[in-house]
Amino acid sequence: MAAGVLMPKQGITVESCIITKWYKQVGDSVKVGDLLFGYETDKSTFDCESTEEGEILEIFYNDGDDVPVLVNVCAVGTKGEDVSALRPDGAGATAEAAPAAEEKKEEKAAPAVVEEKKEIKVNNGEIKISPRARALADKEHVDIRLAEGSGPYGRVVEKDIRDLIDRGLTSTSAAFDAVKSADAAAVEGSAIGGRVGISDLGKAPVNPLTAAVVEDEFVDEKFPQIRKTIAKSMTASLSTMAQLTMNSAFDATEIMNYRASLKKSAEALGLPNITLNDIVLYAVSRTLLNHPDLNAHLIDGNTMRRFKHVHLGVAVDTPRGLMVPTIKYANLKSLAQISAEAKELAKMAQEGTISPDLLTGATFTISNLGSLGIESFTPVINPPQTGILGVDTLMTRVKEVNGELKAYKAMGLSLTIDHRAIDGAPAARFVKELCANLEAFSVLLAK
Repeated sequence: MAAGVLMPKQGITVESCIITKWYKQVGDSVKVGDLLFGYETDKSTFDCESTEEGEILEIFYNDGDDVPVLVNVCAVGTKGEDVSALRPDGAGATAEAAPAAEEKKEEKAAPAVVEEKKEIKVNNGEIKISPRARALADKEHVDIRLAEGSGPYGRVVEKDIRDLIDRGLTSTSAAFDAVKSADAAAVEGSAIGGRVGISDLGKAPVNPLTAAVVEDEFVDEKFPQIRKTIAKSMTASLSTMAQLTMNSAFDATEIMNYRASLKKSAEALGLPNITLNDIVLYAVSRTLLNHPDLNAHLIDGNTMRRFKHVHLGVAVDTPRGLMVPTIKYANLKSLAQISAEAKELAKMAQEGTISPDLLTGATFTISNLGSLGIESFTPVINPPQTGILGVDTLMTRVKEVNGELKAYKAMGLSLTIDHRAIDGAPAARFVKELCANLEAFSVLLAK
């Protein structure tokens, strides 16, 4: 009996996911555990494994479709079985297109090449093509409009591009950039290997449908879901809050010496690699509870929700964009625990495997750009939090000690506050206390 494969639910806050790519096609055989498709939430990317064994009978959603969680994405079973009962509401048109695509695949005609004229069939309308097929076409200078898609619903896949390459329908780089039309690819090529060159372009017959030639000067790419989320959040933050940033610095000699001493004995003691950022995280977790208006959420602009524990958001730069995983109950954890958890959360975020539940619930956020050499910046608050701390780079400064000028390493801090929730003076007192705790870090650890 045919069965459906559900869109997984990743975290309690996720209501839908976007399909990024299909690894299997209609008619393919799958076993339990085989990868079916990739999908993304607004924060992470995942792969869905098959929960059924058999043949893929129908695919209900295409690449780019936003699919509700726990809804059938495809049907798996024995060929010929009825899957109408598995088809989700609103996916009927897509499901009915599957047999047509399968029929097209089975009845695909021989390559439309006349021995001398090389008459080429050009797809009309929008061309659906897989990312791998497009990359191969760009690399080998193949016009994708010449391909007849053999994938689901007529989608052009890598095999179709390789068919064109085998038939010699390629061009030189210069010719490919100058003219991306079916007529240009249809002429007899005089370049090396029979490819179409610049000198051959004038031989192509004029076709009013393909005659317009414009060199590509830019590439349009749709915002991925994570960038849409970041854009929405940052726009709401700056348009609804009265944000104020204040900058300060502290003598980093103490924390640098402490980290250096740890590095000498870390392996023997079984300690993780404690970084300066880990030390700042620890100090913030101990300082923040003395300033409850900063460890808070401003709800609907009229309710202050002050938290009894510190849940630290840690900004992480990932290939897909900024993510902010949360170290829950940071004020109750040791320096080693905070360091290990921060690294594990950052790794999952960068690999795109982090659960959306770990990206929520922060009461205060820390963003470190110091490793990139930034001396000062204006971090943007994550609503509904009331503050965010930016950690800046180390700088050499000079101070007077016993009447003599002495150089030392200073680290900058940039605190942005929501001025609706907290005034400048209380915020400044937080920065002052934090700097004092970092300059006497060994004493802070002993408390």
